[in-house]
Amino acid sequence: MNSFTIVFLIALTISFSVQFWLAKRHADYIAKHRSAVPEAFKNTVSLEAHQKAADYSLEKIRLGNIDSIIGVVLLLVMTIGGGINWAFEFWASVIESSLLAGLAAVASVFLVMTLIEIPTSVYQTFVIEEKYGFNKSTPQQFIKDQLLQLTLVAVIGMPLLALILWVMDSIGSLWWLWAWGILIGFSLLMSWLYPTVIAPLFNKFTPMEEGSLKDRIQDLLARCGFSSNGIFIMDGSKRSGHGNAYFTGLGNNKRIVFFDTLINSLDDEELEAILAHELGHFKCKHTIKMLIANSIMTLVSFAVLGWLIDQQWFYNGLGVEQPSHAAALLLFMLVSSSFTFFIQPIIAYFQRKFEFEADNFASSNAKAEKLISALVKLFEENASTLTPDPLYSAFHYSHPPAAIRIANLESQIRPA
Repeated sequence: MNSFTIVFLIALTISFSVQFWLAKRHADYIAKHRSAVPEAFKNTVSLEAHQKAADYSLEKIRLGNIDSIIGVVLLLVMTIGGGINWAFEFWASVIESSLLAGLAAVASVFLVMTLIEIPTSVYQTFVIEEKYGFNKSTPQQFIKDQLLQLTLVAVIGMPLLALILWVMDSIGSLWWLWAWGILIGFSLLMSWLYPTVIAPLFNKFTPMEEGSLKDRIQDLLARCGFSSNGIFIMDGSKRSGHGNAYFTGLGNNKRIVFFDTLINSLDDEELEAILAHELGHFKCKHTIKMLIANSIMTLVSFAVLGWLIDQQWFYNGLGVEQPSHAAALLLFMLVSSSFTFFIQPIIAYFQRKFEFEADNFASSNAKAEKLISALVKLFEENASTLTPDPLYSAFHYSHPPAAIRIANLESQIRPA
């Protein structure tokens, strides 16, 4: 232990305390407003649905707090508790190659952390989601998904990690610039491949049938100057009752995807309005802006790691005796969030700003009242709380709170 150990513990304590305090504020606010539907939704959301959303949110908050405590304890065990140090010493004793030993140590730590997180995922899926009627998955499907995710990490993630570790060991002092370029290139490649290679491993995607809905959507795409590689319906109902729609892919491999649950709950004009909102993100270049912002933050992160990698106090302060590039990378990935949690509300602010811009675009290319009715249905069907704590939502919400978002859309309604 050294001075950096104290700095890390202070940062971790502040980060956890703020998150826990915000969660408590959020829970108290929801519970306080559980007995009455907010004024903006009195004519559209029943008291029963409002209370269901409140209870659902409160249970998720409680589970999130437990998950956070487990995460903090695990982080402490892995760092100053010596878990990471033991992993690197063990693999160095059985594997001669330093690169492969480091790769095995990083992989084993993440595997242990993943396995420890599974019980909370099981409880979330088969207790909370089941209780509120959202879970459609089976234990067999859940196990299959977990195994498939681990397989993808092994097949795709491990070679990427090995390449980055090789660059760290071989390129010289500017390794962090090369590693950044590799990671960004890999992210772009995965975004391009995801619709046709990765996503179909988990779900079935069926081209939308010819008919009035497809005609309406194609007219909207033509008006907005958007081209895609198809409009697809995803069998989201095999895992969950929640509904959604999204764009995926890059370049000529873009797809428009609707969950089957969404298709079954909204009418054609509402679906058009939801898609117009998603098109708004594209037309306002939100995806590109977020990609640039993420690239800059990743570059800064690699530059900081490039400095820390030669600092003995960094390793010793986090419980690692023998410095190595693999240990530095692992430690940085695990502890950096404790020092950068204050960035979250800044990111959330811009995400909410983008949502307003997309809503305004949708209001100009579809009916604002139809987007309102679609959102109200989704709030109710997904049991999204209508009364989030303002400070919690400012810190965490990537979308504006329901009442604020609806008020903005109502101001966009054009006179008949």
